[in-house]
Amino acid sequence: MEIDYAAIEAERARIRERYISDDRPPSSARGLHHFALISSDVERTIRFYHELLEFPLTEIFENRDYKGSNHFFFDIGNGNLLAFFDLPGLDLGPYQEVLGGLHHIAISVERADWERLRAKLDAAGVPYQVESDASIYFRDPDGARLELLADPLGEMYGFRVM
Repeated sequence: MEIDYAAIEAERARIRERYISDDRPPSSARGLHHFALISSDVERTIRFYHELLEFPLTEIFENRDYKGSNHFFFDIGNGNLLAFFDLPGLDLGPYQEVLGGLHHIAISVERADWERLRAKLDAAGVPYQVESDASIYFRDPDGARLELLADPLGEMYGFRVM
């Protein structure tokens, strides 16, 4: 099947014209409270996010929806949290990317932190891919794809997105 790139660009331009304006109304949202993922091993997940990526663990308590399950949170800056559940007794299988599912989580970090965390990924033997000298893509221990982005919040590859 041949892709009609001109038609895709025309549709993108139509959408941009219709929905994006300089005088957009404020969002009804206050921010991202937390983004929740599944952990197959609580301690391993904490070591990866807290120790390797330097996202401090802020709390851990029992999940209200599943007895015996942990719900735990990491500070990813700007008042935002990355959360996890473990679901003991359920055989969920490994993480899979599916159409309509999670592709990746992009987290903005200062350039100096980006360089330091890249060195820590190297030292830990975590495989990754660098794109545009601003993004590091890699997977967490359960296979979820993460991006450490050296661009400031609200910017991406030289474009203002906020």
